[in-house]
Amino acid sequence: MVAQKLYAGAKLREMRGRFSLTQKEFAGKLGVSLPYLNQMENNNRPVSTTVLLALAQEFGIDVTELSSGDSERLVSDIREALADPILADAEVPLADIRMSASNAPAFARAFLRLHHAYRQTHERLASLDEALGRDDVKMQPSPWDEVRDFFHYCDNYIDAVDRAAERFAVKSADQGGIQAAALQALDNLGVTIVVGDSAAMRRYDPASKTLELSQFATPETRSFQLLLQVALLQQNALLEATLDLARFQSNAARQIAKIGLANYFAGAAIMPYGAFLAAAQLHRHDLEILAMQFGASIEQVAHRLSTLQRPGHKGVPFFFVRVDQAGTITKRHSATRLQFARFGGACPLWNVHRAFETPGRFLRQLAETPDGVRYFSLACDISKSGGHYGAPVRRYAIALGCEIKHADQLVYADNLDANNAAAFEPIGISCRICERRDCHQRSVPPLERKLTIRENERGVLPYEVS
Repeated sequence: MVAQKLYAGAKLREMRGRFSLTQKEFAGKLGVSLPYLNQMENNNRPVSTTVLLALAQEFGIDVTELSSGDSERLVSDIREALADPILADAEVPLADIRMSASNAPAFARAFLRLHHAYRQTHERLASLDEALGRDDVKMQPSPWDEVRDFFHYCDNYIDAVDRAAERFAVKSADQGGIQAAALQALDNLGVTIVVGDSAAMRRYDPASKTLELSQFATPETRSFQLLLQVALLQQNALLEATLDLARFQSNAARQIAKIGLANYFAGAAIMPYGAFLAAAQLHRHDLEILAMQFGASIEQVAHRLSTLQRPGHKGVPFFFVRVDQAGTITKRHSATRLQFARFGGACPLWNVHRAFETPGRFLRQLAETPDGVRYFSLACDISKSGGHYGAPVRRYAIALGCEIKHADQLVYADNLDANNAAAFEPIGISCRICERRDCHQRSVPPLERKLTIRENERGVLPYEVS
């Protein structure tokens, strides 16, 4: 029977630390070379018999400590945690699990503590749901959140769709422009296009192959909707293949994502990557010039700027957000370290909320988040007319921004005192997770922070954050 080789790198590192020895000192006492010890500590070599004897003689260590079974227990516990339905798609190879348990046991234990905390939270929420009579609630993201996360973790850049749109746009130059190319593509597919007084911006009837566009829509919106329909019909195979790779948990999420990908194609066709990035750099990201040059709306341009994350050919990493009048975030993406609240509204100190007060103007802001990162933010309102008298006006505001180190590439940041720390307004993500103690606009206390209530004293807030 062949004796099993003993790999105990983590234990050796732990023992060396216990005696406060450097690798060189430890190697000398064990009678091995420094490279040999380094290989053993990194589990590239098994622990030799010579080393086992030296550990017993020099340090009085019970060598059975090296094979106490901690690593195997970690492997077993990690495999159990990975069996959780929420991690069912992880498909972590056993070899990777063993490597983590033996080479990085502290990290493995941290993962297990995190999973344990998740399970406890899950159970508490399940108990609360039961108490509220909502026993059908499951710990599963909504289809909308699932799709939003898909685009977020792709850096809002879908390479295959983006390149397909760019190829379509390049060919359109020989067909009289992007709108003419879209009309021609739909005609080739046998689609009849009519303009009517429908309240819907776009309505397609697959049976008759009729596409109806609203006469009340702006020219930019009509072009966009034409290209969206081209994506759904001409690029269907590409969209479906992309959706297969995404592996959404529900059919509803897949359907929402398909519309999202079609929207992505339309925007990328109107503003093809290479040409748009070059123009953005040339005009220092002037939204109005870019909108006029590419026949797009200000919102479409701002959103497209946030997608310029092609590997090896990236633009400025922007964040982009759209909010309604209630402060609810309706679109969000960040290629920066700034992350938006998943639920509820954004920080009230952010200039995007003030944009409603100054329609038709761009508002500039220097801002600093609680982690000390500084940003430049540009905001404006983008109210959308219904197209005729009496139609409801949809009111939104958008913000586009970047870390201050990129601000010199934006025409809007000219003449701002970016070297003056006092010029940066303190903003947060949302009140519930913001650590600032002295914010005069705080709406609710931060989570997991103790409050001090003073009966005989009242400041701006009715409590103090400890």
